[in-house]
Amino acid sequence: MSGFQRSDDTPVLITEAEPSYDDQQAARRKKYALMMSLRIPCLVLAVLVYPIWWLSLLIIAVSIPLPWIAVLVANDRPPRKSEHVNRFHRSSKQREVETSEHRIIDGR
Repeated sequence: MSGFQRSDDTPVLITEAEPSYDDQQAARRKKYALMMSLRIPCLVLAVLVYPIWWLSLLIIAVSIPLPWIAVLVANDRPPRKSEHVNRFHRSSKQREVETSEHRIIDGR
């Protein structure tokens, strides 16, 4: 089998385009839902470990900023790719016009 053939029919990514806005938003919604769903179990766990008061306070302290962090994560878009434009830069040694004489042949 050649190195260029694929054994399955999955499409090959040929572009570096970003995921669509809908895909990005769906991923952010999943992150938000996951983070918000952790808050209630944290509070329940804090009640269950109440006899160990410092552990209970630690769990509550972790659960307090979860809504704020979830909103920040949900509103954050992925960073834009830095685009490097390949431009021609003329070196100072390059000359625009040659200075040497050329032999001209006149065919008259």
